[in-house]
Amino acid sequence: MSTFDEYPPVTPYLAVHDAAKAIEFYKTAFDAQERCRLADPKTGKVGHAELTIRGQLIMLADEFPGMNTSPKTLGGATTCFAVMVSDADAAYQRALDAGAIGTRPPADQFYGHRTATVRDPFGHEWSFQQEIEKLSPDELQKRWEQMSGDCSPSSES
Repeated sequence: MSTFDEYPPVTPYLAVHDAAKAIEFYKTAFDAQERCRLADPKTGKVGHAELTIRGQLIMLADEFPGMNTSPKTLGGATTCFAVMVSDADAAYQRALDAGAIGTRPPADQFYGHRTATVRDPFGHEWSFQQEIEKLSPDELQKRWEQMSGDCSPSSES
């Protein structure tokens, strides 16, 4: 394992149902690299694992009662991981081929990205983001307002 200084300040830690299968899925779908895995020799349950996806560390473990809960147990994910890619269509297809479910097919978005979203077999959401246009915060706000109308809070009480 690495030293404390080698860890980023914030790292996603996923609770999954069947972490061993999840690790293999992430390797296939996202070209994840496995850094370490601590598995119970009797049950095979993963108590801790570390993967990198395009250099970004993620940690994961099997769900354990009283410690963590997976999307399968919760009935859905509470977060979506945004993954910057050079080709959103290819990343989406690779994830589908590995067993993910497409929840939002590739499409150009008002914010200058081509975006596609999948749900992995373990219930986690992944959004592939390909920058196709560089926009300033002012340009983004203008497009947002044109797309959705004025979304500012009402001054009425």
